[in-house]
Amino acid sequence: MKASIAMGSNLSVTVATAHDTTIAFGNGRQSVIQTVAQERAPIRVTWAQHQDEVRAAQRLRHDVFAGEMGARLSTSIPGHDIDLFDNFCEHLLVIDEASGQVIGTYRVLTPVQAQRVGSTYSDTEFDLTRLRSLRDRMVELGRSCVHKDHRHGGVIMALWGALGDFMVRNQLDTMIGCASIPMLHNGVASGDMAASIWRKVQATHLAPIEYHVRPRLPLPVEQLDASLEVEPPALIKGYLRLGAKVLGPPAWDPDFNSADLPMMMRIADLPSRYRKHFLGA
Repeated sequence: MKASIAMGSNLSVTVATAHDTTIAFGNGRQSVIQTVAQERAPIRVTWAQHQDEVRAAQRLRHDVFAGEMGARLSTSIPGHDIDLFDNFCEHLLVIDEASGQVIGTYRVLTPVQAQRVGSTYSDTEFDLTRLRSLRDRMVELGRSCVHKDHRHGGVIMALWGALGDFMVRNQLDTMIGCASIPMLHNGVASGDMAASIWRKVQATHLAPIEYHVRPRLPLPVEQLDASLEVEPPALIKGYLRLGAKVLGPPAWDPDFNSADLPMMMRIADLPSRYRKHFLGA
């Protein structure tokens, strides 16, 4: 992997029955996160070091995005979600120790690698001109997914703990990404759910105007029913609890059958109760 990035050692996580999840970070720091869960096998969090590990993450992504969400993926290897950014990203994996299966993943595009590839994925969906002053210490998070049989708090908490450690080790302070909202609602393909979620988060979690971005293919929210009482997807709710801000209205991603909210999370905005969990501060 890229030598300029401090990856740290593998992280081991054990989820106990209805008690604590203990995350042991690479620098010896520990954070205890309360979780209520049924008894589960231990999981391990690691950064991909070999192509076969990246391929395992890409297979999981394909299963979730194409198999569950109905995304239309143009891919060079059948059964894998692959795009031009993958070769420039670090790939964070959660592995089920019992089966050896990759059950969760994020990909992380660092500032140096974003310069090498020429943009971030988010640049393809939004005009990010107003974020130019942040780019030197800004990473992009993307392609996050968890296997359908492992969608409990322990996996996502483990991923976020590793990401926090990564940010601190590499002196990075801003994370951005596109947070997807499925277009299906009650079995019908419609943007009403996304429009309603945008209405709610616009009122409560909109970033300052100097960070607003514009979608290149806007979801026509003005033409949709934004009055539905729906909750944001769990991942978006989690980001908002961590202090994330929404940078503007959603873009429409027809290939992934979703509306994408531009989101930004800054280390300085992390609430104190989560700083201890993820940063040891």
